[in-house]
Amino acid sequence: MKYGTPKFKDTMVIDFLVENRFRFWRHGIFLIFFFVLIYTARFWHWYSGVYQYYVLCFVYMVLIGMVYINIYVLVPRFFFRTKYITYLVLLVLMGVVGLNMIGYGFKFFFEDFRVENLKKVGDRGSIYEGVLMCIPIIMTTTTVKLLQKWISDTRRITELSNLTLQMELNELRNQINPHFLFNMLNNVKALIRTDPEKASVVIVKLSEFLRYQLYENGEEKTLLLSEIDFLSNFLNLEKIRRDNFSFDINVDIDSRTIKSTFISPNLFTTFVENAVKHSVDISSTDSYVKINIDMENKMLCFTCTNSRNSNFTTSNTSYGGLGLANIKRRLELLYGKAFELDIISGEKEYTVNLKIPV
Repeated sequence: MKYGTPKFKDTMVIDFLVENRFRFWRHGIFLIFFFVLIYTARFWHWYSGVYQYYVLCFVYMVLIGMVYINIYVLVPRFFFRTKYITYLVLLVLMGVVGLNMIGYGFKFFFEDFRVENLKKVGDRGSIYEGVLMCIPIIMTTTTVKLLQKWISDTRRITELSNLTLQMELNELRNQINPHFLFNMLNNVKALIRTDPEKASVVIVKLSEFLRYQLYENGEEKTLLLSEIDFLSNFLNLEKIRRDNFSFDINVDIDSRTIKSTFISPNLFTTFVENAVKHSVDISSTDSYVKINIDMENKMLCFTCTNSRNSNFTTSNTSYGGLGLANIKRRLELLYGKAFELDIISGEKEYTVNLKIPV
């Protein structure tokens, strides 16, 4: 088997760490645990009366702020982006600022309420206690965020592998439409008698079409050039079958980029197949498919437009079948939220706009 990713076994603990439905429980348990940890420390007993609890809450809020800044700012923006030195510098800087805030708070707001026989206790001890308290909490939360990301990525890889395998199995069963192939062979047979030169061109294009479907389609990545050639061959074969069909493929990218850019195979095929299928006009008037491919800001932009007969309405489910649902889910797994898919259903045209990072 091509994909050897081990099966990811979910457990209740893993679900609790990752699933959004447990988010409030996670935070609630953490906040309670952190408060209990602070409560067992000595520093707030150095103050008298109700000010003990003011000091306790003040330190608790500062440290919680540091923890959440680490979780939601420093880790995702620096650590996950492999900016480890910047992360460590900012983490140390945040620790210094936070502990100094606590120190200044003790000095300017709570100094007058300190127990007399403890006033000689140096601030150095409280700073050390704060450092020893912060380090394990910060490291633990960073570890938990890393574990969450690892679990999430593992799930995505496993789901992508399973979905890709499912698509491959479906394509093995439906790799070549028998009706399409039967019509093409009949066309070739007729062309051999009337136009042998054109028949030879059709055979070459048909062989390239079959080669891509049987071999290149099985790779994890394929050249953008190969994908464009496949679409061109597919549309050329369709044009031979239908006299009233025309197509145009406009590629506004330099040849060097086209020959060096890799994408996942068949990202565009489903959209083009739907365009060809639903551009058929039962009144036998001219129909068309227009494809535009360009690049902007490191995003590959694919646009596919097909004609529609305003008197022949196509149900939305025709465009939302298993193939299109699979390709949408595949895009989500490949690119997360980094892709853009916009489908516009007009009275006379149907347009698909897709942007993916490359």
